[in-house]
This record gives sequence, C-alpha cells and structure tokens, in this order.
Amino acid sequence: MTETSPAETVLYPDLAGRVAVVTGGSRGIGAATAVALAASGAAVAIVGRDHSAIAEVVEVIAARGGTGIGVAADCTVEADIRALHHQVSDQLGPCDILAAFAGGDGMPVPVSAETGAHWRSVIESELTSAFLTVSAFLPDIIASPAGAIITMSSAAARQAARSSAAYAAAKAGVIAFSRHLAAELAGKGVRVNCIAPSAIENDKMRSRVPDDRRKELGASFPLGRLGQPRDVAAAALFLASSASSWITGVTLDVAGGKTML
Repeated sequence: MTETSPAETVLYPDLAGRVAVVTGGSRGIGAATAVALAASGAAVAIVGRDHSAIAEVVEVIAARGGTGIGVAADCTVEADIRALHHQVSDQLGPCDILAAFAGGDGMPVPVSAETGAHWRSVIESELTSAFLTVSAFLPDIIASPAGAIITMSSAAARQAARSSAAYAAAKAGVIAFSRHLAAELAGKGVRVNCIAPSAIENDKMRSRVPDDRRKELGASFPLGRLGQPRDVAAAALFLASSASSWITGVTLDVAGGKTML
C-alpha cells in the first residue's frame, strides 16, 4: 500500500483507545485515513469489498504496531451494515469515530447519456451508503464521550466538474445530510463534518491517467499539484480529534485552492 507514510502522519494522542470505523477503507483516502487513525492509537475497522486490499491495510497497521480488523461489506446493503456493526462491537467495542468514506463512482457520464439505472446506482453508492452507515452506528456515537462523524463529499458538489451529474448530486446530498445531522446531534455532543476533496492522485488515477496528463492536471491547481490521500487523511484526523472540538456542520474543501476559482 503506497497511500501513506509514517513520517507524514501527524499524531493526535486523544484518539488513543478510541474505536474508529472507516468505510471505503481498503484503498486510497480511506486506507490512508485508517492507517493514520491507527498510528494515533485508535483501534480501526477497515471496511471495503476487496478482501485482499482490506487485508493489506490491516497488515500495514499491524506492522506499525497498531490495531486493526478488516470487514468485508457492501455499504449499500442494510444487512451487510448490520453485520458490520455487530462485528465491530464484538471485536473492538462501541464505535466512537465514524469515517463514512465508501463510494467514489465519479466517472464522467454526460446527462444526455445518463440512464436511470446508472443514476440510481450512483445515488446508492455515494449517498445512501452514507445514510445506512451512519444510521447503524449512530447509537454508539451518541453514547460516546467524544463521538465524531466524518462524511465524504467531493469538489464536484461544490462546482461544475467533469464527473457525472449523478455523482455531483449525490455528493451535494452528502453535504446537506451532514449539515442536517450536525444540527440534530450538536446538543448531544456529537460533531459531524464533511470533507470535499478534489483530484486525488491514488492508484485508480495512476492506472487511468498518464503521467504527463497528471502533471498537467496538477499544474492547473492554485497550489500547483494534485492532492494525495494523506492530505485528506490529515483533514479527517483533525476533524476526528479534540483539536476540532468547536467545529461541526462544516464542509472542508481539501482541493488545492480549486474551489476558490
């Protein structure tokens, strides 16, 4: 796994002993976040659909002295999410930190070529998955002395982009859902925040976009480079920790300055 480096991980000691669940945790941003949480002492459940990729993240965490378990689940399936909750509770204990990061189906599809089946599939994978995951773990998080939920949107929800309209709509829905949830839970001491990354150079991008095109894309950002999974993981850890204890209901653009243009 190439998405994170221990030398680049900022530690938050208050996360030690907490239980964290990271959906979409087998690759990219989710994997980097899971590894970073474990480095700060959290016990982490890595959730995804690829057994071998999940196992690789668990091995990285174990090699660095952390605690992690892998759970295979489809976050659009309620039965899978219920089983995930039971497994995490049995093996790690009640969840304190939920990073609902499953999704990432942003491949460009023009509206003129959009189908109902694809639209529904994207809404399920990007928005419904977040709702189902939050719903299952919410009682644990409310009971936690420092419960935190972090959701995953996208720069596509903040400004027109090349991704599909279905993806933009779903990710905008994640922002609205997160703000509503933050207002609903603030009185219970639970913080809910959202992250909206732009172009992140992960394994998927490297396999699909040639090196020269990635350099050109990176140069188009005000900060002059593509984002890395560790950039988003750093934001997630901050939002999970007591360092952000007076922050809730925000959407943090981790976008290299792109959304200010």
